[in-house]
Amino acid sequence: MDGIKTGWFSEFSSLWPGQCLSLEVEEVLFHEKSEFQDIMVLQSKAFGRTLILDGVIQCTEKDEFSYQEMISFLPLNSHANPKKVLIVGGGDGGVAREVVKHPAVEQVVMCEIDAMVVDVSKRLLPFMATGFQSPKLTLFFGDGMEFMKQHRDEFDVIITDSSDPIGPAATLFEENYFELMSTALRPGGIICSQGENMWFHQDIIKKVMAGCRKNFGSVAYAYTTIPTYPGGQIGFVLASKDEAVDFSIPRRLLTEPEMDAMRLRYYTPEVHATAFVLPRFARLALL
Repeated sequence: MDGIKTGWFSEFSSLWPGQCLSLEVEEVLFHEKSEFQDIMVLQSKAFGRTLILDGVIQCTEKDEFSYQEMISFLPLNSHANPKKVLIVGGGDGGVAREVVKHPAVEQVVMCEIDAMVVDVSKRLLPFMATGFQSPKLTLFFGDGMEFMKQHRDEFDVIITDSSDPIGPAATLFEENYFELMSTALRPGGIICSQGENMWFHQDIIKKVMAGCRKNFGSVAYAYTTIPTYPGGQIGFVLASKDEAVDFSIPRRLLTEPEMDAMRLRYYTPEVHATAFVLPRFARLALL
């Protein structure tokens, strides 16, 4: 509760020193510490329901769709036939909600370390947790790395929806994690991981991409806009075992009727392509 003063929540972190985002709070709906992290859900005045882990905003009712749709459909539509998908993390249910929409996806396996996040999301973030109701989804609780050690050559797409590399998510940004993901993929498989912010985290992104290049034939960085994340942006690191994959050219072009049926509000084939067009400073820094 240290971030809440005089009716405002302020997000402080060593990952973006000297700045913070503040949201006016109407009500604190939930606040407890799980075995792994501090969990809070707020009703904010401008952005609706807001999930906060260890003092950092994870999603808000108003803008979460830009992140969930992009981290899901960038890899799914870069794969020719993504039948089986693994989600590591994503306890709020947002990524699962989007992945199960994809017509090619037949089976989704989700491995989340913190059961309390899932429980809280089902009760207080129902607009995100709808993915948990899909018959395509199988949910496991546990460590994603340990899970993948037991599941080799099994998945077409692996999506890592993690918090920042502090606390329980730190291992999901290490080289051995990307090596493990490579072994869990089928031939031609694709990964997509939360990739931090190009303005503040170039060192982290370069380290992650270097780790990917040692284990994958094709690696790329994309980003989306989202007002409640630091700098108004968040990135994604994508990698494929197939070196011929050009992530900027979606292999499946969704039609307007398909996007209407999926209730997509951010992702389009055009947005997919432009997400990989980086400003010059970022392109040079991340080569």
